[in-house]
Amino acid sequence: MSESVQFQDKVVIVTGAGGGLGRAHALLFARHGAKVLVNDLGGSTQGEGASASAADRVVAEIREAGGIAEANHDSVTDGDKIVQNALDAFGRIDVVVNNAGILRDKTFHKMDDSDWDLVYRVHVEGAYKVTRAAWPHLREQSYGRVIFTASTSGIYGNFGQSNYGMAKLGLYGLTRTLALEGRKNNILVNAIAPTGATRMTEGLIPPHVFERLKPELVSPLVVYLGSEACQETSGLFEVGGGWIGKTRWERSLGVGFDPEAGFSPEDVAAHWQQICDFEGAAHPRDNIEALKEMMANLQKYSL
Repeated sequence: MSESVQFQDKVVIVTGAGGGLGRAHALLFARHGAKVLVNDLGGSTQGEGASASAADRVVAEIREAGGIAEANHDSVTDGDKIVQNALDAFGRIDVVVNNAGILRDKTFHKMDDSDWDLVYRVHVEGAYKVTRAAWPHLREQSYGRVIFTASTSGIYGNFGQSNYGMAKLGLYGLTRTLALEGRKNNILVNAIAPTGATRMTEGLIPPHVFERLKPELVSPLVVYLGSEACQETSGLFEVGGGWIGKTRWERSLGVGFDPEAGFSPEDVAAHWQQICDFEGAAHPRDNIEALKEMMANLQKYSL
């Protein structure tokens, strides 16, 4: 029998919480006792416009159910304002869920700078700004949970989403580094790559599948990752449709050449099959493990 996941006296910021995944996250956190700052600029899926109504509706839902929530209507690029709003309303911050996002899908040869820059600003700079503003408070109290929202488009690539894929995989790089830096202060940092039926994915997923990909089937993982019970850090989890799996890097054992004698492009070609052979593959957990095969090769040919 697992222990109940509760957030009594804990404060959670959820960005982009006016609908879709963010709304589902905010509602579930509130049902588990958290005080929730519901952030949403209220713009379109392409990052245009603004409206207070989206965040306000979710706050009303939480309060009607007996929960505690406040609305915030700032852009995530003004992360310091969002964090200050949480401090003013609740006096502390314990969990940051970076969920806000937009789409500007175009093939790379048709993409212009505005499509690239706005996706970067919302996903990467926005997540950085909110997390950076919260970080000193999490360090001071020696407790925090941070969740970034990555995507399978970043992990595996997706046609027409070079800007989105770049941003989403970049967030996982940020996850890995903050997990290392935050651990000593009990700040645990993880990332999810969710698939859910939201206004951002409507039309991209077949209707008969779309209707079964409820955002509520993603939120239980997010709430667990945001809890004191969870001790995972630096993880990347694909989630959707009632399924959760952990993703990790895999690398072939590779081929070692004599670093003193050097090697040629022809040598690379001759060993290409072995270089790409994943039999007995390695799964490095950090930079030290990532250098294991290279260091072994240097020692093999040392004088």
